[in-house]
Amino acid sequence: MEINSGISYNQSSYLNGNKALERISSGSKLNSASDDASSLAISAQLQKDSSGYAQSISNVNSGVALTQIADQAINEQSNILDTIKEKLLQASTDTTSDDGRANILKDIQALSEQLNNIASSTNYNGNYLLQENATSKASSANLSFQAGNSSADLIETQGIQANTLGLGLENLLNQDAATFDSSTAREYLETVDSAITTLSSFRSELGSSQNQLESSGRSLISAYTQTQEAQSVLSSANIAEEIANFNKNNVLTQAGIYALAQSNNIKQDAVIRLLS
Repeated sequence: MEINSGISYNQSSYLNGNKALERISSGSKLNSASDDASSLAISAQLQKDSSGYAQSISNVNSGVALTQIADQAINEQSNILDTIKEKLLQASTDTTSDDGRANILKDIQALSEQLNNIASSTNYNGNYLLQENATSKASSANLSFQAGNSSADLIETQGIQANTLGLGLENLLNQDAATFDSSTAREYLETVDSAITTLSSFRSELGSSQNQLESSGRSLISAYTQTQEAQSVLSSANIAEEIANFNKNNVLTQAGIYALAQSNNIKQDAVIRLLS
């Protein structure tokens, strides 16, 4: 006959030891709702916010890269227009021969095609930045960058049409050499000046968007860091403390088992003597 007693004395130490071991293994003091339901819910929300901030930081970095690519491309186009203007000034003087002026026009039109090639090839991950797509000279689409955890945290860029059509240079591109005299060349000077101004406005808008993105990025990094720290304080286990708890409860459990065994042996002996 075996008499079991003192189980409740040992059970608490055993469970506490297991809980400490679980925290040591996971590094977290919140492994189930029974640990601390309120803290677990807060920790889950912090984790969700943290993941959102991390993705938004990635979005912002991509947006900055996109604006930089567009800005560099437009800078090259601006250099092309500066060269075109120089050639128009050369063609505008009557000391230039008709043959010389015709050759200048060829150079200008080749440069205009180069400007269009930049517009048709500049893209970021399939998003065309200086016109609608590789073949359409229409304006590029407006772009939106998600820069936060709220649907309202958007930074937008306006569409750009940085080609001969959008810059008013189609007539120059298609100009007939037979009618390209000094007077015509002078008329195009104003057109090119206007195109240069338009490109400058595009770059200004891109710069503004980039500044907004970089500012949002700094705020997001700060929010991400603070959220990570808050979650760590809330959920991270104190490993040294949990090891001490485990060792203490393990000793108590072993002592309880020994005491329980001794108690059962004593009671069994007493019963045997009574029955004898």
